Amino acid sequence: MNIVDRVIAWQNPLAGLRRAQARRALAHYEGAKPTKQRQRRADNSSPDALVGAGATALRAHARFLERNHDLSRGTLRVLVNNVIGPNGIGIEPQPRRADGTIHEEYARALREAYRNWQKHPEVTGRYTWSLAQRLLAYTWLRDGEAFAQELIGPVPFLDHGTQVPYSLELFEPDFVPLDYDDASKGIRQGIQCNAWGKATNYLVYKSDPRDAFTFRDVGSLKTISADRMLHVATLDRLHQRRGVSEFASVITRIEDLKDYEESERIAAKVAASLTAYVKRNEYANPDTAPSAAVDADGNVVPRDLRMQPGMILDSLLVGEEVGMIDSNRPNPNLIAWRAGQLRAFASGVGASYSSISRDYSGTYSGQRQELVEQWVHYAVLTEEFVGMVMQPVWQRFVQISALSGAVPRPADVALGTEDDALYIGQSMPWIDPVKEAVAWEKLVLAGFASEVEVIRRRGGNPRDVIEQVDSWRKDAAKRALTFSSNAANAAGAPAAPPAAPPPKDDEDDDEDGGKAPAEP
Repeated sequence: MNIVDRVIAWQNPLAGLRRAQARRALAHYEGAKPTKQRQRRADNSSPDALVGAGATALRAHARFLERNHDLSRGTLRVLVNNVIGPNGIGIEPQPRRADGTIHEEYARALREAYRNWQKHPEVTGRYTWSLAQRLLAYTWLRDGEAFAQELIGPVPFLDHGTQVPYSLELFEPDFVPLDYDDASKGIRQGIQCNAWGKATNYLVYKSDPRDAFTFRDVGSLKTISADRMLHVATLDRLHQRRGVSEFASVITRIEDLKDYEESERIAAKVAASLTAYVKRNEYANPDTAPSAAVDADGNVVPRDLRMQPGMILDSLLVGEEVGMIDSNRPNPNLIAWRAGQLRAFASGVGASYSSISRDYSGTYSGQRQELVEQWVHYAVLTEEFVGMVMQPVWQRFVQISALSGAVPRPADVALGTEDDALYIGQSMPWIDPVKEAVAWEKLVLAGFASEVEVIRRRGGNPRDVIEQVDSWRKDAAKRALTFSSNAANAAGAPAAPPAAPPPKDDEDDDEDGGKAPAEP
């Protein structure tokens, strides 16, 4: 109550009560009213202002944790491995004819050219395409964003090294200055946008601005058109231009966990090093207190009280006793507390708790429920990466392949479908292969799922699988081999032809008149 309400309540309690009731009825959101236990959060800055004020510090802190903290590094690996995978995000070309059928010949030619390009997709020639994808995703999730410039056709001093003259230049977010603004040109945080907020140009340092003897001024920046720039970023709000690290909301928690674990380890080392002390009791008359032995010069002679198995101390003075230092470590409650903190940390970064902690002690149902719920987050991150990186790269690759003559576009391919493709991310792994396989088999037999879907769920390519199976079956038939994996053999293989009867010996021929009867 303010001072006016208090005065009215003192003079007229009923009027004061009505004012208090009306004031409470008008306060629709109790959480909007600050209290002694809850401070007012009145900062309503724009997304760009918040990112500009804290993104650089968060990025540096996340890199520190990645370098020096095992859990943070392992979390990044879990995210990248489940979003990108060991072989990268696959692409299955699906160009179509006018009648809607897939142009198999053109798709096969694109796959061959893409397979060749994946060996040297970027300008340094050090990374394969799958490794480049993982590095981009690693930078994106740790720093909040990553950039790649598309280089097409003849470029001075650049050897594409592939049939298709197309390469990528990968760089970290430090190359795009977060503190460079020019309102007259529409430049904010190193990105130039038009009146609608669409990016038109990126301002990029020509060399790494973190190196020594590098000038960080306007003259050291180059302008890259937005149509040749790939920008993958973690965007939490509308109108946000630059990304923020996935560790932004969990840095405090993981730092506390890191410090606490280090303290517990030190305490455990102290407890493992058995330490004792000699306690002397106080005497009412100090003159009668026993004194330590001294040498001829009056110096106290040190006593040897080293500990060893089965030792007996008989050199203690009167009033002395031996005490032990016990730090009560390891702490028996550490595991439970650490598990709770890791669960909260995993929820904040969007990774699986079991994968981060390597704790698989739950039941099959519990682990599967965690995997099913968690895999949606991995799928969302995969879709974001596909939309920001994979799809633009594939569309540009098909375009350059046709223009350079490496893979000409056939005349019977429907216009606009030449770069249609299926992007294949990581599939959800099976916890219990036997149970999963039986369930999928029943769904296929009942018609509720297809063999193609099962193969995709396993992370395979149905076309490759059926070609491999067909080749294997033919090779096995040539060698007269049968396997239980062949459904035809499992249902009942055709009976083998009857063996020829053994020839008659000479004694039988003699008994029958010298010649065996002919077969009917």
